[in-house]
Amino acid sequence: MKVLLIFPPYTYHINSVLPDIIEEERGSNPPLGLLYLAGYIQTYSPHIQLKIIDCPAEKITYHKLKEKIRKFSPDIVGVSVMSFTLIDSLLVAKIAKEIKKETKVVFGGPHVNIYGKETLVLGNVDFIVLGEGEKIFNDLINNIQNIDALKKIPGLLFFDKHNNFVHTGLPQLIKNLDELPHPARNLINNNNYSSILGTSKLVTTMMTSRGCPYKCLFCDRPHLGKIFRARSAENVIAEIKDCLQYEVHEFLMYDDTFTINRQRVIDICDKIIEQKLNIRWDIRARVNTVDEEMLIKLKRAGCAGIHYGVESGTQKILNVLRKGITIKQVEQAFTLTKKIGIQTLAYFMIGNPEETEEDIEKTIKFALKLNPDYVHITATMPFPSTDLYYLALEKKVIPYDVWLEFAKNPSVKFKPPLWERTIKKQELYNYIKIAYRKFYFRPSYLIKRIFSLKSPNEFKIKVKAGLKMLRL
Repeated sequence: MKVLLIFPPYTYHINSVLPDIIEEERGSNPPLGLLYLAGYIQTYSPHIQLKIIDCPAEKITYHKLKEKIRKFSPDIVGVSVMSFTLIDSLLVAKIAKEIKKETKVVFGGPHVNIYGKETLVLGNVDFIVLGEGEKIFNDLINNIQNIDALKKIPGLLFFDKHNNFVHTGLPQLIKNLDELPHPARNLINNNNYSSILGTSKLVTTMMTSRGCPYKCLFCDRPHLGKIFRARSAENVIAEIKDCLQYEVHEFLMYDDTFTINRQRVIDICDKIIEQKLNIRWDIRARVNTVDEEMLIKLKRAGCAGIHYGVESGTQKILNVLRKGITIKQVEQAFTLTKKIGIQTLAYFMIGNPEETEEDIEKTIKFALKLNPDYVHITATMPFPSTDLYYLALEKKVIPYDVWLEFAKNPSVKFKPPLWERTIKKQELYNYIKIAYRKFYFRPSYLIKRIFSLKSPNEFKIKVKAGLKMLRL
């Protein structure tokens, strides 16, 4: 049996209000979801002939994709689906069916966890995998011809031969993440992945935990759950060593919050130090989960950057967003992180509920005051099935369930909704441009960045991004 996993092209990607220039220069991350599926199949179903196509990273057009699908002639095609890539995912499914009608198409990912039946009704999709898909997808492909067996596998949606809708029930979250095989990086060209924040040409992402216990209003990770589950330090180190075999020495730990379990952070750092692993890595953290001892240990272990979700420069908006942090904690975390010598990135969002233009201006001033090494500023977007989205519907900020309508009738003309009660989209876009200009084009900032560059490759990446940002 042949199984082809596809991350679709970005040809009909639904755009946010983040300037295209910012998106263009962020770099490319490996498709971890597909790599985890592949790793599981390689371990538990080695008889399966398996291939991954990452269209954005490989710069594969639809014409070239057709050729690759036809040449491989898969029995099953698995496609990663986010709401922003839905149209491209559906087009991939259509192409697969046109090439070989018997091919079974399977969708998984955040979008279909919310709009599974709506997606099936659109056609060309045979199965939806819900939740964490590794075991479910493996069981599916091994029982693909046995409908009775499939009905006993929790986490599947499909129509049976009588066109009856089948929902096999919600799957349980994977409690012990150490049981999962590592992502199958042997199936991709690791040279295709990089980051604007990296110093070398090769950067990869890792997920050392799943689930986030916090209750932010805007959270959009429905398929990973709210229960925090973490891989052991030993398991994390083993994957790092796997990556070193591919000459990858830079990592972005893509956990929602890497620092939730303090002792685990210390254990991972200790093992990196003890085994003298030559790596550079960034993490994502909350300002109220770090302390000086942890930061010193992270620095010694090669952690070069921490990305903090600040979101706003006013306590009023932080409270509205249910961040559970204070402005004082933000300032303390950034001061301490800089003191230890770790670079900082601050995420900010504007266009929040109850936010005024004065609040936005305070947020921009706060970003300048914090003076992190990097900022990432975007407009707050009510993603489907989030509390923020339900609040927008309740308050009539969004007149009707636009995401549901998009799921039923996908269109390239679709514009993702924003919270535009007091500040309109164009104004928010202008504020974003102003914020980026004010932050990145300060003479003091530019001088600091030039003298902090670590390699010719980093110089090339940063200069290219800077020149494009001049067009904002």
